[in-house]
Amino acid sequence: MVNAPEIKANGASSSSSALIEQPKKGDVRNRAGIASYTAHWDKSSSKDTVEHTEARKDHYTDVVNGYYDGATELYEYGWGESFHFCRYYPGEPFYQAIARHEHYLAHNTGIKPGMRVLDVGCGVGGPAREIARFTDANITGLNNNEFQVLRARKYTAKAGLSKQVQFVKGDFMALKEQFGANSFDAVYAIEATCHAPTWEGVYGQIFEVLKPGGTFGVYEWCMTDSFDQSNPKHKEVQHGIELGNGIPEMRPIAAARKALEAVGFEIVHEEDLANRGDKVDWWYSLSGDLRKAQTWWDLATVWRMTTLGRNLTGYGVWALEKAGLVPKGTWDVQETLKIAADSLVAGAKLDLFTPMMHFVARKPESSSE
Repeated sequence: MVNAPEIKANGASSSSSALIEQPKKGDVRNRAGIASYTAHWDKSSSKDTVEHTEARKDHYTDVVNGYYDGATELYEYGWGESFHFCRYYPGEPFYQAIARHEHYLAHNTGIKPGMRVLDVGCGVGGPAREIARFTDANITGLNNNEFQVLRARKYTAKAGLSKQVQFVKGDFMALKEQFGANSFDAVYAIEATCHAPTWEGVYGQIFEVLKPGGTFGVYEWCMTDSFDQSNPKHKEVQHGIELGNGIPEMRPIAAARKALEAVGFEIVHEEDLANRGDKVDWWYSLSGDLRKAQTWWDLATVWRMTTLGRNLTGYGVWALEKAGLVPKGTWDVQETLKIAADSLVAGAKLDLFTPMMHFVARKPESSSE
């Protein structure tokens, strides 16, 4: 799923030679982290133990950075500059739906012109730029992956938004230390806080940096209430989602709700947006089924996930790695994206997984630091 600098978010090239930029002097990616990414898991879900999970949580920065150092350009190739899923209306183009999903979150979070807003786990900044245009708010994007931060700054400068949207490198488990208490009018996170070792930890930090009365809006990755940890098939799906997406541990909806309340938030709205009964599956772009494409323009997006599209991408990345043009381990990460797609679709079909459990939570006015 990746992009070269000249590729636009709404028209990525399908040429394997354009998948990944040529390495430049001063490339900030941790090549050792990419090469060792898959070592954090046992490939078999039945052999991936609690000890494996705890080790991933203890080393979550290595897990997440190893994944995104290898996967970021692949994401851009397949997804554009906003790394998240969304709902679709029949006939709605892919990128229009992506933007609408971001607008919906901004609206529900109450983001207004002039507000100081934090984007937790901002990726390469696609949502931050879109929400800044939509709301006229001032947005700070936080990301612990330096490679993504540098790309976010580059794309933002190109869009002419550098005065309104800034990006900083930092750990979302230490927000108060970086920004200070009561620093932001609103905070949002889009499919990012699932990478945290604990939800209590990251939600607690978000609570700290929000001003009293401020709002936190999130689209969270969760296992649904249908998930049964003792069911081997369910466990296999969970394991595939974790391995394929750089997530130390996938957790249930109830755990997210409990964590928000435990750190002091008042939940004012919650809904699994993937469970609205939409006519168009949120996962259609992963399906590889060209019949599911919403418009002619979407065919390229869906085609990339066909067997042929996935194999051509894989061969291209393999050749680039063998030639020394991309870090060792990039092909392994690319292969995990296939596991990710298959596991996400399986999780959706079995109603075990949602990428858009939507919570809106408020910090009480009486809160003070």
